[in-house]
Amino acid sequence: MQMYRIYINEAVLIITESIPNPAKEYQQIEFEHFDFLHFYKRVVSENGVSHYFILAKDVNQVFKRIKISLKVIEAAGGLVKNEEGDYLFIFRRGKWDLPKGKIEIGENVKDAAIREVEEECGVTVKQIGRIICKTYHVYELFGELIFKQTTWYHMDAENQFKLIPQMEEGITDVRWLPVKDLNLVKQNTYSSIQEVIPVIMH
Repeated sequence: MQMYRIYINEAVLIITESIPNPAKEYQQIEFEHFDFLHFYKRVVSENGVSHYFILAKDVNQVFKRIKISLKVIEAAGGLVKNEEGDYLFIFRRGKWDLPKGKIEIGENVKDAAIREVEEECGVTVKQIGRIICKTYHVYELFGELIFKQTTWYHMDAENQFKLIPQMEEGITDVRWLPVKDLNLVKQNTYSSIQEVIPVIMH
C-alpha cells in the first residue's frame, strides 16, 4: 500500500489509500480545499503529538501537489553499523539523531550521505548499501516553508573509538550504541528517525 508521512515537529500528516488503524487516533483532512500553509500554522499552534491523514485514490499525485507548493531541500544520511554490530548515533539539540545533511549542488545522493556521516561523526565509511527509506519533514526558515526530503542508506564502518562530533552543527555527542540500548534513543528522538531505526530489529 502506497503511503507518505510528512512530519511537522512531532505531528504527522499521512497521505494514504485507506483509513489508518486505529482510526480514532487520526483526524481526517479533506484535500479538495487543502491549504498547506494554513494547515502548518494550525499544527504548530497546537504544538503537540497529533496525527492527521488525507485519504486519496492517487497518493502520489496528492504528495506531489503538496511538495511542489513548498521549497524543497534534499538531504541524505546513514544508519551506520560497525563490525561489532553497534550503530552510530549523534546527540544534537537535546535529542538522539542520525547523521545527515543537505546535498550540495552537483553532488549525487550516495556521495552526500557518506560525506555528511564522515563530517558529522569523524568516521570513515567503509561501504554504503541499499536505501532504507526516505523521510519528509516540513519546517519554517526565515518565513518560508521548507520541505526536507532525506534519503537514508545502510552503511558499514570500522569501530573507530575516537569519534569527533561536528560541534559547529550542534552535535555534542557521537556514540556507537548496541541494539540492546536502542530504547535510549527511541525515548528521546524525532518521529522521522523512528521510521529509520526499525530495520535494525529485522
